[in-house]
Amino acid sequence: MDRLSLVLVIIGALNWLLVGLFQFDLVAALFGGQEEVLSRIIYTVVGLAGLWSISLLFRERHNA
Repeated sequence: MDRLSLVLVIIGALNWLLVGLFQFDLVAALFGGQEEVLSRIIYTVVGLAGLWSISLLFRERHNA
């Protein structure tokens, strides 16, 4: 779950990079705009992954 969350957060960060540099929202472009249901689902899943990733900051590290 941690790795999946991290991958989704990275994808979201790359999308925000595109928005910041080029004013291009890749998710909206691929799925028909920001108001489309599928785009909103993707934004929500990436946001939930971000919330999950906050917990990584407060966990003990175990070197294996």
